[in-house]
Amino acid sequence: MLTIHASDLQQWIVQLLWPLTRILACIAVVPLFSHPSIPNRMKLGIGFVITLAILPSIKVPAIDVMSWQGLLSLLAQMLIGISMGFVMRLMFTAVEMAGFMMGMSMGLGFASFYDPQSEGQTMAVAQFLTMLTLMVFMSLDGHLMVVAVMLQSFETMPILLEHWQLNSQVIAELGGHIFSQGLLLSLPVVASLLITNMALGILTKAAPQFNIFGIGFPITISVGLVMTLLSLPSLVSPVNRWLIDAQQLMLQVIR
Repeated sequence: MLTIHASDLQQWIVQLLWPLTRILACIAVVPLFSHPSIPNRMKLGIGFVITLAILPSIKVPAIDVMSWQGLLSLLAQMLIGISMGFVMRLMFTAVEMAGFMMGMSMGLGFASFYDPQSEGQTMAVAQFLTMLTLMVFMSLDGHLMVVAVMLQSFETMPILLEHWQLNSQVIAELGGHIFSQGLLLSLPVVASLLITNMALGILTKAAPQFNIFGIGFPITISVGLVMTLLSLPSLVSPVNRWLIDAQQLMLQVIR
């Protein structure tokens, strides 16, 4: 007859609880895994599968779950997982910012709808670029890289980490990274629309009888869409570079 003691049950819970908490917290924030279209049961199942896969290769300290140290360790794993997923999420925020700037320059500020990912109003251009970036992210095996970084985080940030803090410098650099990369990504469209608006302004001064409001709006939208189409092939290179940078920053956000 198989008998299970309370000590054995607690040891199994401890071995599974700490890494599972960090992985589930990261899955709740990181792109693709955190999408609302994925059911919560599937997210939980993905977390269990990843945890069971990496469990033999990590060291889990024996901490009493019902103690203060166990509670603090649980909160620490949750914070580490959320911070790692937040860093990867910021990569898509830069793309959303680029789409916002492109949409406003094209005059499509009114073309917005509800985005379940951000739980707010998002422009159609920004949503299009976000979905395209997500496809590039999957084609570059970004989801597998995220799982690899999760495993590597247990080496750089062990479960029983007595002295640690959020690396505020990395978070501040990420804020500047969003604005700079978003501006660079939208620069071809914004610059072409600036030249187009300047040409329309000169045309208005030269021929005041033209209905600039009647012809200017279709022209700016057409130029913006054409420039967006021409700049799409160059989206793969920055996304690949951001993915590599995000992997390094995910391991540096906690020190």
